[in-house]
Order: sequence, then structure tokens, then C-alpha cells
Amino acid sequence: MRPDLFEAPDYYNLDDLLTEEHKLIRDAARAWVKRDVSPIIEEAAQNATFPKSIIPGLAEIGAFGPYIPEEYGGAGLDQISYGLIMQEIERGDSGVRSTASVQSSLVMYPIWKYGTEEQRKKYLPKLASGEWMGSFGLTEPDHGSNPGGMVTHFKDMGDHYLLNGAKLWISNSPFCNVAVVWAKNEEGRIHGLIVERGMKGFSTPETHNKWSLRASATGELIFQDVKVPKENLLPNKSGLGAPLGCLDSARFGIAWGAIGAAMDCYDTALRYAKERIQFGKPIAAFQLQQKKLAEMITEITKAQLLAFRLGQLKNEGHATSAQISMAKRNNVDMAIKIAREARQILGGMGITGEYSIMRHMMNLESVITYEGTHDIHLLITGLDITGENAFK
Repeated sequence: MRPDLFEAPDYYNLDDLLTEEHKLIRDAARAWVKRDVSPIIEEAAQNATFPKSIIPGLAEIGAFGPYIPEEYGGAGLDQISYGLIMQEIERGDSGVRSTASVQSSLVMYPIWKYGTEEQRKKYLPKLASGEWMGSFGLTEPDHGSNPGGMVTHFKDMGDHYLLNGAKLWISNSPFCNVAVVWAKNEEGRIHGLIVERGMKGFSTPETHNKWSLRASATGELIFQDVKVPKENLLPNKSGLGAPLGCLDSARFGIAWGAIGAAMDCYDTALRYAKERIQFGKPIAAFQLQQKKLAEMITEITKAQLLAFRLGQLKNEGHATSAQISMAKRNNVDMAIKIAREARQILGGMGITGEYSIMRHMMNLESVITYEGTHDIHLLITGLDITGENAFK
């Protein structure tokens, strides 16, 4: 892997819109990625292993629950800070950002928002410090874009619940200490349950042979007559809206994170184009390469503005699910197109692990699908603007 010489593009001087705290938080995350992620990430991806050694560093830069109040171990930061941290982590690798996103938005968020005070105090500090890692069980083998069709269920057995079912494509599952699992009760109502490793009948087999997110641990959550204590039910919200609220938070982070992957691909391609000599001059001097690079920086700038405005709306409590969907869809689509164009600028060198582009491109194939596919987010926007539901 080449030295990490990354310089972040800021064509519209967006730094002027950030507070000094925002910049300090972002720069700390950027420095950590350069120091602790870049030197090891290519080998981790080639070997298809998640580098657990980085977990304490993720906690140090506030990547686990940055917006969770300090009384529960979080950093008490705003939503733009959360976005900037996700941007910098995904600049390093989408799989590492996935680990942080799941911990923050899909595990800590529902415990904070939907849990009891006892649950918050028991779980959140350990999750914020990285002592415990979490996973989020929503997607099932037969229910992805239609999570409401889930068949995982639990029964009230008097002094406990009995949980049965399976979840698939679960980040962090192979090593998670706790899982926030969504299941239907006997009336068919969806509830969240906190399942802990060690509960009899709970297993987390790992998913192998991935060509994407290779530096992230993915697996299943399997429940065979798992006895879950009644105090592990999240009581303050039920129905499909509960897990979808978590996904809103995660999709917001993805909208920022994808910009990081795009920035890394652009910066790599720009640097290479200035150094690569063909026909007696740098390839950056040729019109077609300039076209690619000019379009890249334009799309990155548009995505940055979209994410920043969404961050303001999120801070004000005014961001809608549809607005978050638009940003997730647009920014991931932007990033994957930039990765493909950047690979072309590097020619054959673009497919090697000496550069980050091919790894980003493969990772983004997952990011464009998970937490709402590209097409599903389009239909969410369609529903919002027309009032007509195309899902049914």
C-alpha cells in the first residue's frame, strides 16, 4: 500500500460553514485513519478479516455513538459531527464505517431512544467504549426490502420470552456481544429485543466468500428457543417504525460516509493523473481525463452540500425520512460512479491493491444495496412527492 497522502477536496470552501469543533473532530478522525487504518486495510481486505485492533481507536475518536449523551458514555456531539466522522472513516474503508454505523445508529440509538433507563446504563457505556460490540437484526433470508414480512417471532412464556428465527447479512455478528433484534410477538406486532451472547440457542455463524466489505465481519443471527429476559424488551416504541427510525440515523451516516470514499478515489486519480506521463506529458493534460476529474469534483461538491444541509435539518429535528433517503441514494450512486471513473484513469494499476480504488468500488456495491437499495430509495422519494405508494 502506498503512503496515505490524501488531501480532502473542498471546492466550495465548505470548511467556512463548519465550527471549530467540527473541524477538530473531523481532523482527529482523519489523522487516526491515516495512522491506524491506511497501513493495514489493504491486507485486511485481501485476507477478508476485520482488524479488531482498531476498535479502541474507533472509540477514541468518538465513532461509537457520537451523538449519545455523555451521561451514557457518548460524546454528546451534533449530527454534523457524526457525519464528518463517518466521512473520514469511510475514506479509509466502507467496512470499517459499517462497523461504526451499526454500533452507533443501529444498536446504541435504539437502546437510547426506545430503551429503559436501566438498559441505557447497562449497555450504552460499554458500547461507547468498544468494550462491547453490537449488531442489528432486521434483514432475514426471505425478507430484505420488505422487513415487515419478517417471520422471526417470540412468545410470552410468563417469566421470559422465547425467541425463534434467523437474520442474515448482519454486520458485526460474528463477534458481537449484544444484538438488537426485531421480531414479531404473538399478535404480529414488531418489537425490539436485546439478545446477549451466551444465551442458549443464540449463534452467529460468519458469512464467507464476499467480494465486498471484505474488511468487515458479516454473518447471521440464529435463534433456536432463546430465552430472553423480559427486561430486555425495548418498551418505548414498537411497530415497523421503530427499526426504520434506526435506519434513518444509519442512512444519514452513509450519506456522509460515501462522500469519503468518493473523495479518496478522486484524490488518488488526480494525483496519479498529474504523475503519469504518456505521449510526453502528464495524462492530466488530456481533455478526456480533465473531463472525468472535473465531473468528479462537481459531483462531490454537490454531495457535500446535500449532506451539510441535511445535517442542519437533522440538528434542528426537521430532517424527514424521505430527505435522508434522497441523500443516501444520491451520494452512494455518486461515489460508485466516481470509483469506476477513477479506476479508468489509473488504467491497469487501478485494479491492484497498491491503490484503494478497486477496494472502494467493491465496497460500494454493498453500500448501494444495504439499508435500503438504490431502487427502494427512489420509490421512497416517489411516494413522498406523489403521495402514491408503489410498493403495493
